[in-house]
This record gives sequence, C-alpha cells and structure tokens, in this order.
Amino acid sequence: MVKAVQHELQLARRMSRLGTETAFEVLNKARALERQGRDIIHLEIGEPDFDTPRNVVEAGVDALRKGWTHYGPSAGLPELRQTIAESVSQTRGVKVTSQEVVVVPGGKPIIFFAVLALIDEGDEVIYPNPGFPIYESMVNYVGARAVPIRLCEERDFSLPMDELAALINDRTRLIILNSPQNPTGGVLDRKEIEQIARAIGDRNILVLSDEIYSRLVFDGGEHFSIMSVPGMQERTILLDGFSKTYAMTGWRMGYGVMRPDLATHITRLMTNSNSCTASFTQVAGIEAIRGDQSSVDGMREEFQRRRDVFVAGLNKIKGFSCRMPRGAFYVFPNITATGWKSKLLADALLEQAGVAALSGTAFGAFGEGYLRFSVANSLENLRQALERIGEWTAKNL
Repeated sequence: MVKAVQHELQLARRMSRLGTETAFEVLNKARALERQGRDIIHLEIGEPDFDTPRNVVEAGVDALRKGWTHYGPSAGLPELRQTIAESVSQTRGVKVTSQEVVVVPGGKPIIFFAVLALIDEGDEVIYPNPGFPIYESMVNYVGARAVPIRLCEERDFSLPMDELAALINDRTRLIILNSPQNPTGGVLDRKEIEQIARAIGDRNILVLSDEIYSRLVFDGGEHFSIMSVPGMQERTILLDGFSKTYAMTGWRMGYGVMRPDLATHITRLMTNSNSCTASFTQVAGIEAIRGDQSSVDGMREEFQRRRDVFVAGLNKIKGFSCRMPRGAFYVFPNITATGWKSKLLADALLEQAGVAALSGTAFGAFGEGYLRFSVANSLENLRQALERIGEWTAKNL
C-alpha cells in the first residue's frame, strides 16, 4: 500500500500581502452564534435590507425565460453599456460613450482591475483611511506603496487638502476617492472636489472615484463627481453599480467608466478572469436604470430616518459620541470615552449583547477609536440594538 505524502502548501509571496473584508468574517461569526440559539441583530454587513424592486426582478426573470443565459461580450451587453453611458452623461454633466463603459460582476473588480492595469512595484497610491479595506489590500497585493490620507472626525471626515497636496509626488500614480464614504458616511461637496482637482493639477495622475453610494446622499444634498470637473474626465475612473442603489447585492453587477484606451485593457482583464458578467442580470440592469426610480428615493428616505434615530440613540449612550453622516447607510461613532479598543468592544457587543458591528480598525489603522454600524436594518431592530448597547455599557463601563 502506497503511503500518502502530505505536501506543504507553497503560496506565492504576494498572497501574504492580500487583506480581507472583515464584514464577512463578522457576519460568519454572528451566524455561528445564531446556530447556537443566540439572537443577533445584524448591523455589520453593508447590504440594503430591502428587496430588489419588483420591476427589476421581473425583467431578470423575463430575460431568463427569453434565453439570456449565454456568454455576452466581456465589456458588457451593448444595450446596458449604452444605458449606463446615457445615465452617467446626464448625472455627471459630461459626454460619455458606451466605449468608455465596462460592466463587471460587482464593484470590487473595477478596484482590482484598475490597480492591476495601472500600478507597478514602487508606485504610490493615495487612499482614504479609514476607508474600504480593499483599496489598501489591492495596492499591497501588487507590491506598490499604499499611502493613507487620514480622514479626521473634526473635519467631518473630509479629505485634508493640505495633506493631500503634500503626499502627491513623482511616484504617485493613482488617488482613490470615495464619496459618499464607507465607513464614515462623509460626503465630499463640490468645493472640496474642485480643490482635489487643483491639488492634482496637470499631473498625469489618475483618480479612482468610488461612487457606489452616489444615490444615497441625505438632507437634500447632491452628489458631485470629480469626473465633472473640467480637465478631469480623461483622468477619472468612475466606479458605480447596482448593489447599493437598487438593493441588488446578490445580482453581482457594477461598472467602471473610463477613457476608451483604458477600458480596452480593463476588458482584457475581464476576459482573462470572469469572461463576462451574467447576461440576464445585465438585462435587469437596463430596467433598473430606465425604469421607475421611486424605490430608490423611498430607500434613501428610509435610511435617513433610521440614521436620525440611531445617531440620536447612540449619543445618549455612555462613552459614545456620533456625528451625523451625510450619506451611505453607516454611522461611525467615536468610542474612545469608553476606554475600550475598537476590536475588543466590537467583539464584546457581539458576544455579550448580541449586536454585530465592525471595529473601526477593519477600515485601517486610523479607524481605531470608532465602530461602524450599518443602519440597513428595521427601525425596530435598530431601537432594540440601542437598548442592548445601552444595557451593556451600563454594566461594563
């Protein structure tokens, strides 16, 4: 009998530089507790709790029945690309053609592909911190230098323009923006965006503008894209998608808008990785953009109501202090007065209070002293979460 040999797994060195998204790890831990009979309120995952609008679902089902189940072009179906181009042209006030649009399975591939296509070892990428963890992960993965720019609460989590200007140098190849922002809920207004463009000047630096929450701006505010600034369109990669706006997270569909020559290379990366985005979801995407938008407006209004209730409640809890976020569906309270480190407090709230949240450090080193809660849950559950947090702090602080 031949004896089996256990061979050591030898990973490529670059795998040690690859990070993760903690939200999914906490979600798995919370579900494990639920399987043990625990009642957990999920405020950790960045996913709308609404159903996909009925007209979009029906369009997807109809597409399946009509045979939209085969390969499509790697860059996306021509009809969807044209629809996206028309929508972006209208919302950003610039002329966009379908040749500038690449449809991908979710928003992350645009981050991944842009970094792969543009960044070499030794290059520098400026990114917001605290910020979506995949930015830093992808830059580290390709062996480049991830340069964090700190988002400070006292500046309402906006970009410090003086620091940004000081960080830009001859090695800077890419600047990542995210507005409305995950995890802070901060929003860059038109004046701030124009200041960023002036800091870049005429340098050959591209901007990856993550605008996945562009339809979730509160209090009557308006989204403004750096793509709309004169002279910046050809240097902007716009990232947007369907997950947050239309509650289509499981449909896996996002897109990038960029200069046509770059779109060609991003499409090659799609060909080599995913082949194409599912055809029937793209047909549903056309309906999402062209169809009734009342569900989008209703979802935004509900998120704003929840934000108001949850922020007010957090500010009544010992050790918590929370500013009012201006967009997305997250709140990012300061918890330094509790005397607890962010990760320890997030773990304690999950394990002892049954409230799943994320440590601010899940979004970078500058997130220490904060927690992130998603308000993508019912008002009833949000109020119950506030009650549980309040009871826990009364016993432990």
